[in-house]
Amino acid sequence: MNPWLTLIGLGEDGALPPAAAERLAQAVLVVGGARHMELIGPTKAERLVWPTPLQDAFPAIMARAGERVCVLASGDPFYFGVGSLLADLVEDFESFPQPSAFSLAASRLGWALQDCALVSLHGRPLETIVPHLQPRARVLALSWDGATPARLAALLTARGLGMSRLTVLEAMGGARERRFAAFAQDFDALGVDPLNIVALEVAGAGQRIPPRAPGLPDDWFETDGQMTKREMRALTISGLAPRPGETLWDVGAGSGSIGVEWLLADPTTAAFAVEQNGERCVRIRANARGLGVPRLKIVEGEAPGALDGLPAPDAVFIGGGLEGVAAPCWAALKPGGRLVVNAVTVETQAALSGLSAHYGGELLHAQFARATPVGRFRGFRAAMPVVQWRAVKP
Repeated sequence: MNPWLTLIGLGEDGALPPAAAERLAQAVLVVGGARHMELIGPTKAERLVWPTPLQDAFPAIMARAGERVCVLASGDPFYFGVGSLLADLVEDFESFPQPSAFSLAASRLGWALQDCALVSLHGRPLETIVPHLQPRARVLALSWDGATPARLAALLTARGLGMSRLTVLEAMGGARERRFAAFAQDFDALGVDPLNIVALEVAGAGQRIPPRAPGLPDDWFETDGQMTKREMRALTISGLAPRPGETLWDVGAGSGSIGVEWLLADPTTAAFAVEQNGERCVRIRANARGLGVPRLKIVEGEAPGALDGLPAPDAVFIGGGLEGVAAPCWAALKPGGRLVVNAVTVETQAALSGLSAHYGGELLHAQFARATPVGRFRGFRAAMPVVQWRAVKP
């Protein structure tokens, strides 16, 4: 017996393999976008056009469990598509994918798909692309609409990447297919088809493009001074040890620098910046967006109360307000989770000594010095020493 739910990928020409066409002919309910409905033509089935958000359609789909339901998607339903969302709800499904827009674009340009950064800007902030703007990188970006290529060109130009080449590929696979290219600084195309993907060849090093290693320059962040400084931040991220799919609590986030660098480590990570100062929350949001990780979630409130209801963390950094916070953070950590705290004052350092004796882990002493002018010469001026406690929960 065939599964009751069928996911059907559509190309711009609307052509279907025989098995997918058969399922569509048998369907009692067809769900998809307005464009998808036009591509398949008339059917006997009831039709449901995706609402906003599209998850609002899921109850109607689940209500037909056991009956024939077809869900239409563009290209491959499991590549930035609805497929994975439905697969979380339904075990009894089948899928008929078409080549994704990424595959089509790579084949048009002769690019090796495995060597490209693949990004979706559909329904996502434009700044999501920033971490991918590495020198000489090739990026394929799904557009949100016809205005996305021009907005992307403006972002590149503003960041010193104006000589990067953009190729816009429209409506691939159909009679309306078209492509054109321009340097970002010269891009002036109007009337771009909403169904497009941008192929980007990055030229130049750019301004404030995050490198792959932690320890971003301090002046890349808006701050009121409440921030873990560059060298100590790199040491802190090392202790937090981000891995794909993991979640961080940055408690007493200040400028959000720890959460930002955690998210830059891998696109599948998540982070919650917990900060009681409203003005700092505004700065955190600006820092996260400017450095390409607008997915940083900001929780305005005082810990430990503000931690209630947050997903269990794989790592916790306590950047302020240690008293009454360490124990609930440790309790919330998943097994194997990492807790890192930095202390500058003697009193907080003493508290870390006690925490280390109780929970285990290690204590590190770090001090950095920078060369500064001394008359006609230079000398090293030391910053205040920092004690770091890092521990792994059994």
